[in-house]
Amino acid sequence: MKSTLITIPNQYRQIIFIILIVICLVFPVISAPIALVLGLLVAFVMGHPFLHLNKKATTLLLQVSVVCLGFNMNFEHALKAGKEGFLFTVGTIAMTLLAGWFIGKKLKIDNNTSMLISNGTAICGGSAIAAIAPIIKANDQQISVALGTIFILNSIALFIFPPLGHLIGFTDQQFGTWCAIAIHDTSSVVGAASKFSNEALQVATTIKLERALWIIPLSLGTSYFQKSKGKIKIPYFIFYFIIAILVSTYLPIYVPALGNKIGGETLFTWVFLAGRKGLVVTLFLIGSGLSLNTIKQVGWRPILQGVMLWVLIGTVSLFVIKGLV
Repeated sequence: MKSTLITIPNQYRQIIFIILIVICLVFPVISAPIALVLGLLVAFVMGHPFLHLNKKATTLLLQVSVVCLGFNMNFEHALKAGKEGFLFTVGTIAMTLLAGWFIGKKLKIDNNTSMLISNGTAICGGSAIAAIAPIIKANDQQISVALGTIFILNSIALFIFPPLGHLIGFTDQQFGTWCAIAIHDTSSVVGAASKFSNEALQVATTIKLERALWIIPLSLGTSYFQKSKGKIKIPYFIFYFIIAILVSTYLPIYVPALGNKIGGETLFTWVFLAGRKGLVVTLFLIGSGLSLNTIKQVGWRPILQGVMLWVLIGTVSLFVIKGLV
């Protein structure tokens, strides 16, 4: 299978790629979903000219962007959102892992791939897969299939969740909670919530990062049962996100100048806006890192498992949120 539609000399691909990143940064009309589509077009039409750097770049940029988003949040509001979503988070993680194990067995998917997809759906997409993979000694093929499955579903979620939220009649808090529970990866959670409203973005980011912390106990438990000595990856950037919220909430009280307006906005508002732009570029990079070969490699069984888990967690969380939040 040909990996791209046209062949362009690498130096020209690099120039085009950099211009597209600048466009994502400069033009407000380029939202997270549009950036993802641009990235996919790059991947399919000409290919990513810096593909060997893409994984590290997207990981770092996503983490920095999320921390920047914390500078426009209130600690007390974030704490309230986290408390309200705690039991819901625990219940949906347990339900997803159990359902993933059962579906994987029925579809006869190998244990490692099934476990990676289940963890990616239950917690935080690619980050959970990256944390669990070395512990269960997953090979490159299994990791690629799991990441491909999660990415494809994340891409769909980024487009369908905001209009569904409006159609269902979700409040900002309800939609933010639903995104955090039902969408796999942090990038798509933040992208979908930001399309809905700023309040939904704050709720979704807080609950999703609280959910991501479950990587730690889950990794420890998996390591114990697998009797593995693999290194456990701790998502330290979440703690920086919490520090950012604390700084934006309380520091202006003691350093009033930080709350002064700069061109009509506070310093922290500008940092928050930079985080949103960083997220747009992140989704462009994520989209451009996909290839036709990756889609071909996934196969229908893992996709079916991912879809079934996604429908399960999305439907259950929707009815619970509409009934209880």
